Amino acid sequence: MSGIVAAHGPFDPGRGQRMLDRLAHRGPDGSGSRELGPSWLGSRYLSIVDPVSGDQPLSGGRAGELWVVGDGMLHNHRRIRERFGADRFHTDSDLEAALVLVEQLGAQGFEHLWGPFALVVAAPDGRFAAARDVLGLAPLYWVHDGGTVVFASELKAFDEDQRPAVRPFPPGHCWTPDGGLAPIRRFPGTAPVLLQSRAEDDEPPAWVFDALRETLIRAVDRSLAGRHSPGVLLSGGVDSSIITAIAARHHGEGQALKTFAVGLEGSGDLAAARLVAEHCGTEHHELVYTADDALDAVPRVIAGLESFDPKLVHSAVPNYFVSRLAALHAKIVLVGEGADELFAGYSHFGRHEDASELQAELIETLQGMHIGGLQRVDRVAGALGVEPRLPFLDLDMVELAMALPPEWKLVGRDRPAKWLLRKAFDGWLPDEVLWRRKEQFGEGTGMNDVLTEHFGQTVSDGELTAEAGALTPPVRTREELAYLRLFTAALPGVNAQETVGRFAEA
Repeated sequence: MSGIVAAHGPFDPGRGQRMLDRLAHRGPDGSGSRELGPSWLGSRYLSIVDPVSGDQPLSGGRAGELWVVGDGMLHNHRRIRERFGADRFHTDSDLEAALVLVEQLGAQGFEHLWGPFALVVAAPDGRFAAARDVLGLAPLYWVHDGGTVVFASELKAFDEDQRPAVRPFPPGHCWTPDGGLAPIRRFPGTAPVLLQSRAEDDEPPAWVFDALRETLIRAVDRSLAGRHSPGVLLSGGVDSSIITAIAARHHGEGQALKTFAVGLEGSGDLAAARLVAEHCGTEHHELVYTADDALDAVPRVIAGLESFDPKLVHSAVPNYFVSRLAALHAKIVLVGEGADELFAGYSHFGRHEDASELQAELIETLQGMHIGGLQRVDRVAGALGVEPRLPFLDLDMVELAMALPPEWKLVGRDRPAKWLLRKAFDGWLPDEVLWRRKEQFGEGTGMNDVLTEHFGQTVSDGELTAEAGALTPPVRTREELAYLRLFTAALPGVNAQETVGRFAEA
């Protein structure tokens, strides 16, 4: 995880430094910047892969004339090293793989990268390219300011005069001064491609469950790679529990995997997480917080989250407490985000009886995650100096899950939500956890009603009527208006209409 700032065109380095200072939380290990002809690159970085020689901006290429700043992790950097030869590389940083690809292939090199990334490459001769992974796992925003294009990892990085025009950089795209904005990879899952000849009521063959299990295990293994021992944010739900079960089996010998859970006293999440931790033999840490603790944290949460959507705020509050707890013990945490979007885990997916309609909504949901659930995971953990890793959203896992017939994801009498995933890991967890009913992150902690009631009381019905039209669709509840006011106070100038994703229901 890092915080990056970059610009192409006339640019005041003082502005760049101010922007980097606002991203200090994303990179507690170091800071660097460099002017390169018409470009400027800066980074606040967290050293994970190569803490010795991987400082940013990082130089590379045959003559060392290319430079990169980046956020995320390139999972296939070792394969790229093998392809081009060790003599082309001078550090152990995964980011150097991007430099070699861009030197060899130009901006088309980005399509060969695998993993979460937001990257900007520049050279003194004017070459410049910015790119973001297809799922938007790594955050990136940009603004066109006269003849200058400016990029940064978070909204708060930009000076107030630029904020009204800031927009999210589209996932799966690259921008160059000559070519403009262009796609670099097709979004996965636009049509199922496996087993299309099977009837709707056919049982999945055994190898489907084997493939799901093996692919997720490989994704967890990639997330465990590195010099730092990771932990797991363990909510007690089936997704994070499966990640915990895999990680506990594949964790390095000599020390137990660390797991972290939070909740109100007596919450179902805490009880389920304890059961999983005991079953998997983890070093378990938990925090019991109060309603007053949560209410006090909301302004900080919204400022870090860069959103005011009530559902996102509800889930971000416990996420804040568990990330803060994890930060005391680990630099990297594994998170169960993404399983609901791949396997139709949310309750509203259960209304579908037509598989093609379900597939379309799953794709739409995945495409919106970069300003929804992914934003929560990234911002909340990033604000506390922790790097989140999301095995369910490893691109191999996404492509496999979205290639399967969506009929198998429909909820039926004998098939609860996420039946495919649960069955693939039958025997890995206690049945009362593996087949536990889905709860939103916040519902299981008992927090949602507390937040809704308290913040709803800070706004009158008359104020809601008067101010609802500030956004389209209109602000829906008094609680949402209260959060919007906190958002506006924390991020003055930001165009909420263009930068904030909002769920269909408040």
